[in-house]
Amino acid sequence: MADQKRPATGGAFAHLDTEWVAVCADPQIGAAVRDWMVADGLVADAQTPVFGPEEVLAVLRQRRSQAADSMADAVLRTLLVRAAGTGPSATWAARILVQAMLPAAVRIALSQARPSGGRPFADVAHLTVSVLFEVARSGRIHTRPGRPAANLALDTLKRTCRELAREREADAEELDAAIADELAEPQPGPGRRAEAAGLLDAAASHGLEPAQSVAVPIEASAARLELLELLLAALRQGTLTGPDAQAISWHHREIPVPDAVAARAAGTTAGAWRRRRARAVQRLIPAAAELATAA
Repeated sequence: MADQKRPATGGAFAHLDTEWVAVCADPQIGAAVRDWMVADGLVADAQTPVFGPEEVLAVLRQRRSQAADSMADAVLRTLLVRAAGTGPSATWAARILVQAMLPAAVRIALSQARPSGGRPFADVAHLTVSVLFEVARSGRIHTRPGRPAANLALDTLKRTCRELAREREADAEELDAAIADELAEPQPGPGRRAEAAGLLDAAASHGLEPAQSVAVPIEASAARLELLELLLAALRQGTLTGPDAQAISWHHREIPVPDAVAARAAGTTAGAWRRRRARAVQRLIPAAAELATAA
């Protein structure tokens, strides 16, 4: 699934490799990972005091055998189940999945980059990592039969191709609607109405949400509320600027704001707006665990 040999591609992938050291050193993440593995019967409670992200990655990258493959699949499914949840633990699980799938992400980016007449590798790399994170959080892979790594890579490839196709095809709005429908999640229950109202009000004040959404917070999905909470935390800590957060928020609404429309409102070009969003996502992903805790 995840080999240790991949091209010296730099950029987004090198940044994630560097940030991985901090992920492995975080005691909260390490304790959470060990609890997941113990809860799912993958690690005996008394087997070892440490079984964190680094050990998980080692399991996923060991030499292939039937036993190793079965263990890798089980570990991946454990991570995918947690990534589909909410809160910091879901972000941590998705971050580990991204690291585990980096070799596949590099291959996808290399296959889709076009030195001339298309998006360069650096842009496609940013996009692929963003899509991989979203697919890991979607909650769709762990319910499927077969190898979870293959399913994860295939969905990432498909959605990356869709995103790239939206720049070239005239039916971009139809593709956006199809993706939004595929990613739709259950609406939050009435118990979160007051919390959602406050969150949407804050988001509207920063231009992340239209003002009218504050009147109907119950219609915002749990995933949408969590994204807004993360973006607001990123704004407070200076990880993102206002336009950066808007570029992400507007693109991931139930009905996304087309890049051309968003770019006109921001006084820039659609290409520059897409590049802003890709760079903003790349800054947000490594900081997501800390921001989720602070949110």
